[in-house]
Amino acid sequence: MKIICIGRNYVDHAKELNNPLPTKPIIFMKPPTALLIDDRPFYYPDFTKNLHHEAEIVLKICKNGRHVEPQFASTYYQEIGFGIDFTARDLQDQLKAKGHPWEIAKAFDFSAPISRFISLDSIPDRNNIHFRMTKNGETVQEGSTADLIFSFDQLICHISRFFRLQIGDYIFTGTPAGVGPVQIGDTLVGSIEDNELLTCEIK
Repeated sequence: MKIICIGRNYVDHAKELNNPLPTKPIIFMKPPTALLIDDRPFYYPDFTKNLHHEAEIVLKICKNGRHVEPQFASTYYQEIGFGIDFTARDLQDQLKAKGHPWEIAKAFDFSAPISRFISLDSIPDRNNIHFRMTKNGETVQEGSTADLIFSFDQLICHISRFFRLQIGDYIFTGTPAGVGPVQIGDTLVGSIEDNELLTCEIK
């Protein structure tokens, strides 16, 4: 099982971090130990003082494939979930300044909470999926997949050129604007089309 993540896939998010817009998907990965499931609490790590939430739609891969052609891309996922890409922003900034990889800032243990998954058949418009995250009851991130720079199908085609997609892989598809810090005691709640799917307490 792989956790494949896409960076800077919403224009407003790239702008809020003063990053240039990508011309191709930016891919990074998290190990299986990054998974946090079943609404288990997240324990604030001792190696960062600036932990940020990044709310995302997550695809679950439903069949194996390489070099997927555009006309078949949509058959590789049937369910979506809500995920959080926790980021140690202070570590990431230090690594980026030196041109180093991001792994310790992005791929640490339990940095990828994932909700239960729902069928795409339950979504009114799979090209315009609305999702939202609240922190302590207040909306902090809100987005629609209509605003993706690279669509789900484009991501499937691009990723599969380099990595064999396998049943059970996850793809974090990018975060909209509004990323920000979390503190011990915060509660994050993630929703897709007003359906609450994920609760994550910070301890």
